[in-house]
Amino acid sequence: MSDALTLPAETRDRAGKGASRALRREGRVPAVIYGGKEAPTPIHVEERLLVKQLGTGHFMNSIVEIELGGKTVRTLPKDVAFHPVTDRPNHVDFLRLAKGAKVDVAVPVLFVNEEASPGLKKGGVLNVVRHELELVCDANQIPSEIEIDVTGLEVGDSIHISHVELPEGSESAITDRDFTIATIVAPSALKRAEAEEGAEASADDVPATEQNAEDDSGDKEEGGED
Repeated sequence: MSDALTLPAETRDRAGKGASRALRREGRVPAVIYGGKEAPTPIHVEERLLVKQLGTGHFMNSIVEIELGGKTVRTLPKDVAFHPVTDRPNHVDFLRLAKGAKVDVAVPVLFVNEEASPGLKKGGVLNVVRHELELVCDANQIPSEIEIDVTGLEVGDSIHISHVELPEGSESAITDRDFTIATIVAPSALKRAEAEEGAEASADDVPATEQNAEDDSGDKEEGGED
């Protein structure tokens, strides 16, 4: 499970583009806390601390405890807007978490024991279809990553969501199909070799009488021209 992050904040007294630009010039980032059957709370946070937390790689999957006016508000980041040129954070949306809440999160996938996969040892390639899994989790049990064991998998094998043991308190957000997460495929060089072998085998399977007929036909055409 991702560790909870702590982020000090202050309430915003003024809204609008002008007020937001002024905050950014001061090294602050406008944000809002919403949800939990309460009115949205406009806040602003220190850009330096926010960037540091964004750099952890699991900010969007972590509980962020926002310290505001002497109280702590448990939230989950839902969206971060970035400046299109400077790539600095412009605005953050935080979802207020009620006790016992379930949340939708995208959790990264980590493949383990690749050295124990016969298909990969033969030169096969792990073709990852989904780098993240969309999960519904208990707010207190958000996994930082999902490990998938590829031990024993051969070229041509696929990994579906039904093959993955999800942590307690988590379930797939996609329930209408057994979707593919990854496959083990042959490298392109191996595919070309197999295609060439298949073409040679097809040529060898042509009956000799058909080949002779083609040769005889060619001889007659040449003789007619003389």
